[in-house]
Amino acid sequence: MKKLIEKIKDSHHIVLSTHRQCDGDGLGAELALYFALNKMNKKVQVINVDETPKKYHFLNPSKHIQYFENNKTIPSNADLFLVFDTNDERLLEPLYSAIKTKIPNIAFIDHHPVLKKGPTIPPLSWIDTLAASTGEMAFRLVKALEIPLDREICRCVYTSITFDTQLYRFIRNSPNSHLIAAELLTHNIDPEEIHRGLFGNQTVHKMAFLARALGQIEYHCEGTLAVLKIKDVDMFHYNLEPDDSRDVVDMVMNIETLEAAALFREDSVNEFKLSLRSKGRIEVLDIAELMGGGGHLFSAGAFVKGDYEDLKNKVVAELSKKLKTGPLSW
Repeated sequence: MKKLIEKIKDSHHIVLSTHRQCDGDGLGAELALYFALNKMNKKVQVINVDETPKKYHFLNPSKHIQYFENNKTIPSNADLFLVFDTNDERLLEPLYSAIKTKIPNIAFIDHHPVLKKGPTIPPLSWIDTLAASTGEMAFRLVKALEIPLDREICRCVYTSITFDTQLYRFIRNSPNSHLIAAELLTHNIDPEEIHRGLFGNQTVHKMAFLARALGQIEYHCEGTLAVLKIKDVDMFHYNLEPDDSRDVVDMVMNIETLEAAALFREDSVNEFKLSLRSKGRIEVLDIAELMGGGGHLFSAGAFVKGDYEDLKNKVVAELSKKLKTGPLSW
């Protein structure tokens, strides 16, 4: 972290980003640093791969973010490129390939485990797998840079932490998330608005979609494993964004008998976003990495291509082996 801090201080033009199909953690962290670095009189740009999901519009992302899919202009005079909430450059393509030829210093700021067979991580990177969210790390960066907190910074950090801990359910046995949130709340951030944006404001179309999707669950391993495919045509029919599928797998995991779940979201013909979840008895990160992805020990995913039945059978076989014969993670 110290080397990264010094590089930030020495840089004049800094570009920030996060993984494609961004979520509340990466978005909140990058915007927190955007507002903080502006207070240091740095030239700061946020360039994301693709558009921000509608649920995060309470942060006014379109006012501060450039989208590479709409404008492929990359600054040629930037000193530093900071990437939040991933340490896998593949999740920033095609932006990453364009950036690395023009910006000399790159650093990932992330709390996911480093992939065993993933791309090389730039030496400036700061990876802290004990952090419950990237927002927690962003908060520590702001503090280390001695930047005074304000309402905008605090709203973004609070969004990040609240989203990735799922309303402070998953805090990695640490008080840090709560302690940081307590300080953020002293800056008039309107937490109810943030909670509504992240977890409320469900539409009639969204609820109809959830009802249809949850009715198509397949169960395996005597009801301990659930598999679900979300069809592209259904997402289109209910006028939903890819981000709306996140709620499905979280709802599935509330089923009492389940130990694990796999959700396949169809993005196009024979292309899927695979999401894997576990309640903690088995780890799923190694399966995600086997499929070309990554994530956390008990919450991971990958973008996969191929015949759905073949992909499903492969994932079910791997999860079944763990559920039937694998040792308990604890």
